[in-house]
Amino acid sequence: MNAQVNDVYYLGGYMAKYLIARQLSGKKIVTNEGEDFGKLVDINVNEVTGKIESLVVEANPDSQTAAKMKKEDGMVLVAYESVLAVGDFIIVERRNMAY
Repeated sequence: MNAQVNDVYYLGGYMAKYLIARQLSGKKIVTNEGEDFGKLVDINVNEVTGKIESLVVEANPDSQTAAKMKKEDGMVLVAYESVLAVGDFIIVERRNMAY
């Protein structure tokens, strides 16, 4: 089961994760090869463990990597394990992304 960012949870670490997700929302996502992958829309959090499982990304229509990935409602899911760094934008490891 996943809890999405737009659901507010006050138990455990969910409120902290909610606040972090709010700060990250809209950040540009770039692959480690410099490709503009898209924009962060939401995150999926495991309700039991509280760990972030994946990023929900509005893919850049010009991204060749995103074009190869399965889409749900026009959004691409990127496994959290692919995240390399977070700053002014989010850097993801292209090799670790599931096609």
